[in-house]
Amino acid sequence: MMALTRAALGLGMALLLSACLLTPGTFESTLDIRADRSFTFAYKGEVIASDPSDIGKGFKEGGTGDDDAPVTEDEEATLQNIAWQAEKDDGKADDQKAGEDFSDVDPEADDKADAATKRRKIDAIVAALRREKGFRSVNYAGRNKYLIDYVIDGTLDHGFVFPFNVDAEFVFPFIAIELRGDDRVRVKAPGYANGSASRKSGMGSGADDMGKYLDGTFTLTTDADIVSQNQEDGAATVAGKRQIRWTITPLTNEAPMAVVRFPTK
Repeated sequence: MMALTRAALGLGMALLLSACLLTPGTFESTLDIRADRSFTFAYKGEVIASDPSDIGKGFKEGGTGDDDAPVTEDEEATLQNIAWQAEKDDGKADDQKAGEDFSDVDPEADDKADAATKRRKIDAIVAALRREKGFRSVNYAGRNKYLIDYVIDGTLDHGFVFPFNVDAEFVFPFIAIELRGDDRVRVKAPGYANGSASRKSGMGSGADDMGKYLDGTFTLTTDADIVSQNQEDGAATVAGKRQIRWTITPLTNEAPMAVVRFPTK
């Protein structure tokens, strides 16, 4: 069987994530913005997904799919192909058997066939993310929890959003960097707060109380000018740069925000 194309992987991610809400668990995240507009963003820790049984069913409200519609044969084939490719790349044989323990997928599942389908979806998510630039490691840890190590460098001549899939019809970003005029950017991290109405909008019961898992830190470091920010302790000077550190808990209602201004040319 030939390797999956990028287009096929994009289709797979659309199927997998369009009805799946992601939220941080225990994590550490950093963003370094330099005066020359270069940046490095990192996220290391847990990502909690809504129940994978909802994946591929469409949206609960205002969506495009039938809530009770089963995964189609084409969608199932895509999931199986992505999962198969992951096993091939890892040098593993497909040794899944009817008596396999699926407790990490659904500890209370009586229907092993349903649990096996969820397992394939989980494997497909892991396989697709591992192919995306920036993901240094992706592993499933059970109970809808993924362990992520993500680092990416770039230049802020365009916006940046994490996580994001262009084919998905719903995006709830952990962090977004927006260009604001010619000389500044705004950093906002709605995923690192529990007060955003977006966290519970349009995603049905699977999205309820996802913010209860929040437990981490977000640190912004820059040698450019900080125009405004919403951390009440303000910025500290560390190694000649200005640094702002937010502590994130389920009680964090205001998303971390800062505006950074670059030197004029």
